[in-house]
Amino acid sequence: MPRSVPHTLSAPEWAMLLALSVLWGGSFFFTGIALQALPPFTLVVLRVGVAALVLNLALPLTGSRLPRTRAVWTAFAGMGLLNNVLPFCLIVWGQTHIASGLAAILNATTPLFAVAVAHLSTSDERMTGNRLAGVLVGLGGVAVMIGPALLTTLGTNVLAQIAVLAAALSYAVAGVFGRRFKRMGVPPVATAAGQVTASTLLMLPIALVVDRPWTLAMPGLPVWGAVLGIATLSTALAYVLYFRILATAGATNLLLVTFLIPVSAILLGTLVLGERLDLRHYLGMALIGCGLAAIDGRLLRRDCLSRFGRPQPGKPSDPPGVDLGRDI
Repeated sequence: MPRSVPHTLSAPEWAMLLALSVLWGGSFFFTGIALQALPPFTLVVLRVGVAALVLNLALPLTGSRLPRTRAVWTAFAGMGLLNNVLPFCLIVWGQTHIASGLAAILNATTPLFAVAVAHLSTSDERMTGNRLAGVLVGLGGVAVMIGPALLTTLGTNVLAQIAVLAAALSYAVAGVFGRRFKRMGVPPVATAAGQVTASTLLMLPIALVVDRPWTLAMPGLPVWGAVLGIATLSTALAYVLYFRILATAGATNLLLVTFLIPVSAILLGTLVLGERLDLRHYLGMALIGCGLAAIDGRLLRRDCLSRFGRPQPGKPSDPPGVDLGRDI
């Protein structure tokens, strides 16, 4: 049987990945503002509820519609639980006890989990030496970029840190679980709409029982602005990109975005809040770039071709692509 070759990201896929990192990097900023007036479960249900409204209104404009079969809605519920309900609640609760920067670096462990989950549960996203090395180098870059000040807090608020790590594992499992929507023929916009709609139905009773939001004081305009930002940009638009990348590039490549989120968060802080980039930020970004290049594998393959030449005619070679819709 020929050996599967990990999918190499194309230029448009890299552009979508970078855009997704900016959208999700902003979610930590929006969450920090919204948590000043809203409890965690209420914030999560507002995030997925407003996103569901936006995406369902957008469906007719894209020529798509939500499927009505039980199998697809069962998959929507599973994806919503793994990709929204569990990680959003865990991260938002974690951010009430630890700094958002520390939450970002813990969230950046997602590709480590993704490499292992994809290796165990798929036939076309197997672990390779350069992919594992790239993940480790990228994590090192994230650690360097966040800096020692936040890493010194790793001994406190252990439960909050475990919660964010559990969210990272949930994201990794969701990345593999979500591959089934391509096989089901559900387009990315409909998949995103179905996922957040199912998430809203799952989260609403929890928020009503636990937070009793009708007893809360009315939030101010900055909080509502943060809710709209995290719902429309960091959720609705982000998940359209998420499922488009997942359908073409696979789960492991998609979850490289968690390496880029701290980068975009620092850049947003520099541009919007006037924060200054230190030398460690540039060094961390360089390490992250090296890690991404190693996982993508394109530069390594070009180097091998330049040293050893291209495969000779008549000799077996690796297939140029993989079937991303096939799970074990």
